[in-house]
Amino acid sequence: MSEEVRRLLRSAETVNITTIGRFSGEPRRIEIWMYAIDGRYVITGTPGPRDWYANLLANPSMTLHLPGGLDLPAVAAPVFDEEFRRNVFTAEKTWRYRSQVDLQELIATSPMVEMRF
Repeated sequence: MSEEVRRLLRSAETVNITTIGRFSGEPRRIEIWMYAIDGRYVITGTPGPRDWYANLLANPSMTLHLPGGLDLPAVAAPVFDEEFRRNVFTAEKTWRYRSQVDLQELIATSPMVEMRF
């Protein structure tokens, strides 16, 4: 991976992802927030069912669409490690989530995947 791609991954926050619909098998593209934390790239959200997460559990292949038209194929892996989840939800850049939901609930129940390129 080039340094330019790494820089884009570290700086991008609002991105688009394409998953494969778990029932339809059709591509599903959505806008979502991505975070680079501890050298890892994650997508998460507040607790509750999320179609993007269910789609990635059923088929972890995805495409990350970065600003500027760069599309990166990736594989999504669910994140269950409590320490890393805490690092994600206590990072300054994830303040939006803490303003909506208690930190312990975020750590325990939020959907979260790491993207591997």
